[in-house]
Amino acid sequence: MSPAKVPFLDLTAHHAPLRAEFDTAIAEVIDSAAFAGGPVVTQFEAEFAAFCGSRYAIGLGSGTEALWLALLACDIGPGDEVITVPNTFMATAEAITYTGAKPVFVDIDPRTYTMDPSQLQAALTGRTKAIIPVHLFGQTADLDPILTFGQQHGLFVIEDAAQAHGSEYKGRKAGSLGHAGCFSFYPGKNLGAFGEAGAVVTNDEELQEKIRILRDHGQVRKYYHAMIGWNCRMDGIQAAILRVKLRHLASNNQLRRAHAQFYNQSLAEVDEIVTPAEAVNGRHVYHIYAVRTPERDDMLRLLGEKNIGCAIHYPVAIHLQEAYQGLGYSEGDFPISERACAEVLSLPMYPELTEGQLLLVSDAVKESLRVGAIS
Repeated sequence: MSPAKVPFLDLTAHHAPLRAEFDTAIAEVIDSAAFAGGPVVTQFEAEFAAFCGSRYAIGLGSGTEALWLALLACDIGPGDEVITVPNTFMATAEAITYTGAKPVFVDIDPRTYTMDPSQLQAALTGRTKAIIPVHLFGQTADLDPILTFGQQHGLFVIEDAAQAHGSEYKGRKAGSLGHAGCFSFYPGKNLGAFGEAGAVVTNDEELQEKIRILRDHGQVRKYYHAMIGWNCRMDGIQAAILRVKLRHLASNNQLRRAHAQFYNQSLAEVDEIVTPAEAVNGRHVYHIYAVRTPERDDMLRLLGEKNIGCAIHYPVAIHLQEAYQGLGYSEGDFPISERACAEVLSLPMYPELTEGQLLLVSDAVKESLRVGAIS
């Protein structure tokens, strides 16, 4: 008898209960023939803006495009600098680079793995134009000091909320506190499409108007181009899927929080690992449940042998990636980020996990540490 398997992510289980709703939603888009933008995208934008507590949402083709167009709408370009963190997915830095600006990194808080606001002053130069705090793993950065610093120095604050759908900071939803908030709807996200999609939320009327123009080749109306844009539109079928899933996002986030609590309690007495810390001023939605241990690589191997799916987010900090060697950073420049990259391991986390699966994972983690210590 083969051992029980717990996948890192199970989209089949996630989608199965909603299949009839998806079929209806997709059929309506097919019948309307509104495949690129259109009324379903507009409906999703209104619903997602309301969910986030923002005035506007602009549907886009990906989370990377959300970051890129938000920066462009803030007139960030060649010669400018944007402060962010190095322990994030590459898209955060790529979006900065593709405006012509330069990414400048600061280190992170060792408990939450999000931007350490106390590091901002040292990174500030006369060329600094914006800050991108990354709401990593489902938890917001400590936004008040970041926003205050931005206001003091005339900087835009653009939230990278790609992993934080429904996360809160002092009772306000991620994405709604800065000048703009950028979301990815990649399939594995808490709110995931059936392909690529993203959005920007904002309370700024001028910003939202510029992003809407930029996403559609710079058109103010068909064939009349006010600026040089790109094709970044959300398609109608993705919007239809996201409208269905949005109705279940709050309850699914609550299940994620319950699963995280199970892990926390089960692993509380395991000295060899550090479980995720939820900030006192926030509400974590656990897109990723990341533990930290110096035995990370051994644990990953041993859990794999037990058919427990795990992942590493992220194995190499951006400042050490080959693609960014030209920035001149070296190993040791951001020690907390580098330690996280060496020690963080993501355990299975999705709403459909059963108590039996959670117990299997927790027991396997403990057993892997015992085996690792013996070997």
